[in-house]
Amino acid sequence: MKFSSSGYLIKEGIKNIWNNRMMSLASIFVLVSCLIITGAATLVSLNVTSLISSIGDDNMINVYLNYELSEIDSIKLGSSISKIPNVQSCEFYSKDDAITDYKETLGNLYESMQGDGNPMPNVYKVQLKDLSKYSDTIKEIKSIDGVASVSDRSDIARKLTKLNSFVTIIGSWIVLILGIVTLFIISNTIRMTMYSRRFEISIMKSVGATNAFVRIPFMVEAMTIGLIAGLISSITLIAAYEPIRSAAAETFYFIGQSSVPIDNLWISILLGLSGAGMLIGLLGGFISITKYLRKEGGEILGW
Repeated sequence: MKFSSSGYLIKEGIKNIWNNRMMSLASIFVLVSCLIITGAATLVSLNVTSLISSIGDDNMINVYLNYELSEIDSIKLGSSISKIPNVQSCEFYSKDDAITDYKETLGNLYESMQGDGNPMPNVYKVQLKDLSKYSDTIKEIKSIDGVASVSDRSDIARKLTKLNSFVTIIGSWIVLILGIVTLFIISNTIRMTMYSRRFEISIMKSVGATNAFVRIPFMVEAMTIGLIAGLISSITLIAAYEPIRSAAAETFYFIGQSSVPIDNLWISILLGLSGAGMLIGLLGGFISITKYLRKEGGEILGW
């Protein structure tokens, strides 16, 4: 096929979008919805995975001591924690230090909560050597007399893993349903275009045009619809990502520390959704054109 013919066929494909603009808009709208949901589910999964990873990489735990335990006894208890084989370091964090750190948050309550009125417990910040022995080490620490509780972050990781699985499953079903609807609408858009040009196609085939030559404008049309939908959905997600991430970080501090910034994602979002849109458009167009050329077109025009 000559280069000049390629230019003509591409222009015809783009022209078809305008000629069938209502169906094209419907295809774009449904495909945008599908891609936004797909992209959002992927971003949530990516950030949850990053959060789980940060929890796993953080081998620091807080050991809260009984409130009645004096500071001297609390300091002595630290030697028992340090003797545990998997403990790398054990740093004492007194109740007065904790209240001082909360000074700005507590305001006028700060003065009344020092000394005997301090409700905060003494804490040890313990760093572990080997995370594979996490559970066993937690049990050893809890068995020490005077230890009230331990911040077991593995439970958070398990809950986040379940959330990640739930988001993946629900997102996959929604994407599958919307994907089928999108293919149906794109296929019908292409079929309407072909039907409106059926006599022109008949003339082209009567003078020797191949099926490939007939297909190209409609494939271009379908891929362009997919590309437009991909660009719209990617721009929407990129624009909304940081405001949502910032709002979540204000509510949960750890999200701001472990979530993935948009600077690391926007190129992947743009290329991924644009490519996915074009692929869906290509598939929908191919299904419709193949069916029309093999069956419907022949029955109508006697090919």
